[in-house]
Amino acid sequence: MNFADGYHEPVLLEASVEGLNIRTQGGVYVDVTFGGGGHSKLIMQNLAADGRLFGFDQDPAAQANALKDKRFTFVASNFREIKRYLRAYGIKSVEGILADLGVSSHQLDVAERGFSYRFDAFLDMRMNTLEGQTAADLINTSSAEALQKIFGEYGEVRNARTLAQSVVAHRERHNIQTIQDFLIAIEANVVGNKFRYWSQVFQALRIAVNDEMSALKDFLLQAQEILAPNGRLVVLTYHSLEDRLVKNFMKNSTFDGSHIQDEFGNITRYLRPITKKVIEPTSAEIEKNPRARSAKLRVAEKI
Repeated sequence: MNFADGYHEPVLLEASVEGLNIRTQGGVYVDVTFGGGGHSKLIMQNLAADGRLFGFDQDPAAQANALKDKRFTFVASNFREIKRYLRAYGIKSVEGILADLGVSSHQLDVAERGFSYRFDAFLDMRMNTLEGQTAADLINTSSAEALQKIFGEYGEVRNARTLAQSVVAHRERHNIQTIQDFLIAIEANVVGNKFRYWSQVFQALRIAVNDEMSALKDFLLQAQEILAPNGRLVVLTYHSLEDRLVKNFMKNSTFDGSHIQDEFGNITRYLRPITKKVIEPTSAEIEKNPRARSAKLRVAEKI
């Protein structure tokens, strides 16, 4: 299968689409992280002639990869708006939803997107380049306390307080606008392997800039609501914060691991995990696509 000019090589492709349990007749499915269309293309190969597939993506660059098939509809939106947009198309319930929460290879490899420390470019990091604050905006306007929370919670950076204070002190002397500006600002705070440290810090900024954790919560709540009985929710995660949220939600429909109980104290569940153990890429897939190494696939079914 050829992917859109190397835009992104989908992770756990066959397992993800298999998890949707696509019907042989009819059925409405949603790929809420369309990207290069890799997962969607395989879904289309398994989709019935009278089935429908919606592809969501907030990144304007993804729209160029839209599939030319009457069964496919591209929606230029963040997946936190899934319910509203599907209702606009007259869709009240769906048989399957797939979400690949990773950053696409395209986003990482295009310098001006500002996602990777491998380049020197403007510190952007927005998934939707048409709106919202950039990482540079966040770095230059947030308080030390806010930056500490971002680095500590979203990047699990061990010296988040010291790092945040150092960034605030540095920006008072030097404007931070580019990736290299930022790396210089944090170089004295690196603990352990610098590449791992940079990865944690850049992850934290990206999550904050795109409000990823709140968006994920909004998406999961809406996905649970619009799934038809026996419909499938398939989610690929890439770091412990989002995987913990997805795992808890698929098991208990809550984000903190608590249970929902009725007035008699009986536990109420809306989803049933299909996979007893998390599905991870094989060593062969990781060797072929190193960015797959942290991926975890979870599948749940609407009760």
